[in-house]
Amino acid sequence: MNHGEGEDALILDAQEMLAAGQDAEEVFAELAARTGEWGVCVLAVCSALGVPRTDAEARLREVEPLFAEVEAGEEDFLATLLVFGHVFIVDRVLDAHEEHIRDLLGTAAGASGGYPGSLLAWFRTGELTKIFLFFALPRFRAGRGSASDFWAAMIAAGELLASEDGPDRAEVRAGLERCRTHAAALTGN
Repeated sequence: MNHGEGEDALILDAQEMLAAGQDAEEVFAELAARTGEWGVCVLAVCSALGVPRTDAEARLREVEPLFAEVEAGEEDFLATLLVFGHVFIVDRVLDAHEEHIRDLLGTAAGASGGYPGSLLAWFRTGELTKIFLFFALPRFRAGRGSASDFWAAMIAAGELLASEDGPDRAEVRAGLERCRTHAAALTGN
């Protein structure tokens, strides 16, 4: 272990490793094993990814209790836990149009009784098309919220997404048609 490496040097190392194609999990594990300074390595990887310092520090405070559960030599395991905890996610800043779509998808999620926690990353990184397509696939589960509110929000989000050019446009339009079919079945139209 090389204790005492400066955070600035670790940030540069992390940037180089990320640029070379390693993912955040691999970068953290390698730096943490090398230095033994897990907290500093969390901050270095977050900084290298572009996570604002205050956000990185807040994320570190949330996960520091995990450090007591992990021993030296288990840095790969700790890195996996940090990834599952979304420590290394870079939140995407959305424009007003994208925020509106995200809000509609959030409304749909609430109307369906919630969404799997694994989708949180998609909401944070602005993967709006992926979220829409995920929700457009299954049938609404009866007894878990408001089907009419769910399909209304999905149709509104789908119309906005379908109006955009992109590689997923045909798939979005197909999802939008599924949503309209489900909504029509509710009203008997």
